[in-house]
Amino acid sequence: MMNSTLRVLRTTGIAAATMVATTGLLAQQAKSVTPSASAVPNYPRYRLVEFPPLGGATSGSFGASKQLNSRGEAIAQSDTAIPIPDCPGCLVGHGVVLERNGLMTDLGALPGINASVPVGISESGLIAGFSTYGLLVPWQAVLWNRDRSIVALGTFGGTCSTAYSVNNRGQVVGMALNAVPENPDFAAAIARDCPAATQARAVRWQDGSMLDLGTLGGNDAAAIEVNEGGQIVGISYTDTLPNDTTGIPTIHPFLWQNGTMTDLGSLGGTQAFPGTFGGGGTRAVNDSGEVAGTSMLPGDQVWHAFFWSHGTMIDLGTFGGSKSEAFALSKKGQVLGRAVVTDTPFVRHAFLWEKGHMTDLHTVAGCTRSTAQSINPANQIVGSLGGCADNPDDPTFFSAFYVEKGKPMADLNTLIDPPSPIHIDEAWNINERGEIFGSGFLPDGSTRAFLLVPLPGSH
Repeated sequence: MMNSTLRVLRTTGIAAATMVATTGLLAQQAKSVTPSASAVPNYPRYRLVEFPPLGGATSGSFGASKQLNSRGEAIAQSDTAIPIPDCPGCLVGHGVVLERNGLMTDLGALPGINASVPVGISESGLIAGFSTYGLLVPWQAVLWNRDRSIVALGTFGGTCSTAYSVNNRGQVVGMALNAVPENPDFAAAIARDCPAATQARAVRWQDGSMLDLGTLGGNDAAAIEVNEGGQIVGISYTDTLPNDTTGIPTIHPFLWQNGTMTDLGSLGGTQAFPGTFGGGGTRAVNDSGEVAGTSMLPGDQVWHAFFWSHGTMIDLGTFGGSKSEAFALSKKGQVLGRAVVTDTPFVRHAFLWEKGHMTDLHTVAGCTRSTAQSINPANQIVGSLGGCADNPDDPTFFSAFYVEKGKPMADLNTLIDPPSPIHIDEAWNINERGEIFGSGFLPDGSTRAFLLVPLPGSH
């Protein structure tokens, strides 16, 4: 394993969970950024800690997963200087972790010229993710221990596996392919991050053993998140018959516990997921076994956010438009996401749902879209902004926000002290200490992951 420790001077981030990180992503459209919104005077100010590349050009994040814990440990992916064979300009990306002592550790990858992606971190510092193995062939699920050693978790005889979540007990969940042939369209819709022509199976890795969690009646399933009690949420086909509207079988979310997989149902459509539409995100179940997600309505043309608890699924509705999505669920049963206000013109606002009421968090002046991504026990909320410029190709079309319950929203870029050349366009997580993990880009177009640390006495 390649493992080194670097002092954090700059923190970087790639934009998605891809096998490689490429340079110059926004080079043709990037420009210097001047925040367009005024800072809210009584909001915290932050010091930005940038994740540096590992000799390459960029760093970034997996997306809507748990990339930050309450101890301040944060995970991202950074470019190395290692070129990828037969891919001009491509560089191998490695997972990195910002440690509690302020140092950044290169998590390395499985032996060879291989990439790695850390996806979820536990409160105790265990990290789940995946790495390529053997000349950049498909992913293998891995666990990084607290000493940052890497363990390959294996498959069910297939060519690929992925790990998305780990709890403090060392239970890791994800998806592993077996060797049973499957319709590639069916398998790929569940396997998500793996090319698949064999069955995808929901899996729990624990103490060196693999457990196939089963399905809801179809051939394929994937686990997405595990809570501290060992309850697991994921997605599964309920049968093997393709629907006319989607071309694949019906997908429902499940809650697995003590050997039993419970079908959480849907809001009437043929697809429903924990978290966002398409099954993204690993913050959809809390330790009470409550689940937030997104479901198609009858006809599969629109979708709504839902909250599931003790056998009942609640449609969270919208702000008057056609669609809504859930992105995260708090320990207290609060759901975060976005809901359409009007379809024409298209206006979509972040929401906070709790105790049966959906609160419109609105947006920042000049932006028509917002999405709530994370909330901490102090009701500090972060998320993303869109429609902040007239031209969608303008790099400032997207931004990020900070808001406190019952107060106006602020562009997160206006709260950085001293101001940073990084334009923040995504805020993914906020922890109990008020630290924020997100991603953005520099004027040259290179992407960066970062951690925002509240300045003493700023709030």
